[in-house]
Parts: sequence; structure tokens; C-alpha cells
Amino acid sequence: MTVSPIAKRCVLLALALGLAACGERDITLHELRVRGDGPEEFAIVPPKPLQTPESFDALPPPTPGAANRTDPTPEADAVAALGGDGARVAPRAAGAAAGDGALVSYAARNGVQPGIRAQLAAEDLEFRKRASRFTWQLMREDKYYDAYERFAIDPYEVLRLFRRAGVRTPAADPTEERNDNRVGG
Repeated sequence: MTVSPIAKRCVLLALALGLAACGERDITLHELRVRGDGPEEFAIVPPKPLQTPESFDALPPPTPGAANRTDPTPEADAVAALGGDGARVAPRAAGAAAGDGALVSYAARNGVQPGIRAQLAAEDLEFRKRASRFTWQLMREDKYYDAYERFAIDPYEVLRLFRRAGVRTPAADPTEERNDNRVGG
């Protein structure tokens, strides 16, 4: 019995697709940090255009770490575009925003543990490994959400609890109820 060339091609195509499906893939959609050496698209803000000043004597002396005349000032530009005085908007220094100083001070009142982010990342990885130790799957899958599923908050249950307690919820739809037939639910 002979096999037609079309059947051979179909079998080869199926094998190639099957082999391609077994390839490695990196499931890091829950990580919002930038990986690699490439630029962060949302961190790139074009500088203001260079302009020749009316007098070079009016230029401030160069100060290391100080703001540059061509540095973007989106808040001041927005205030000026809305008719306000953009010069009255204080430039933000690196670190916490000016309005968050009290919050940062209160959070750090008992001291700050150096290296806490690395420690939490290691503990999180160990927790996820323990939580998914007895699962085996043919396809590689991201276990991040499965590991933390028991800690998830059901927003509809919280909404019902708040309403039963008499708390006003003006931002929530008054008829909002969970619909388990919705997509993704």
C-alpha cells in the first residue's frame, strides 16, 4: 500500500507542530518588572526642546544632580495647559512624594529591614514551590495564582458584607451581583 504525498506532508506538518508545542516558554505575565537590557517603554519621556536663552548670564550654574532645563515636567506642563501657573508646582525629588512623607515615616517608625525585597522574593518562591509540590502536568503552567488562591478576596462577598453592615458603597452598581456565567469567572 502506498501513501500519498499529501498524507506524508500532513503527517510531517503534524509532527512539526507537535514538536514546536513542546518548546520552552517563559510565563512571567504576573511580573511587571522589566527583564533584560531593553528600555522600559513607559519610562521614556522625551526631553523639552533646546532653546537659546536670551542671555547666557541668566543661566544657573551647573549643579550635579540638579534639574536640567530640558528635563520633562509633566505636572507643571499640565497645570500650565489648564491655565494655571506651572512654575508654582514644586518639582518632585527622588523618593517618596511630598504628600506621602508622613505615611513613609509612620511605616518606618520601627525601623527598616535592609534587603526585605530579596528576602520576600525568596520566601515567596519557596511558598509557591511547597504549594505546588504534588502537582504534575504534561504542559508547563504558571502556578503563581494557584498557590495564592486561598488568599484571594472575593470582591462581591466583600461588597455584600459592607452593604449588610450599612456602609455606603456609591461607586458600586446597586444591582451588582456575581454572575458565575461571565467570561473568566
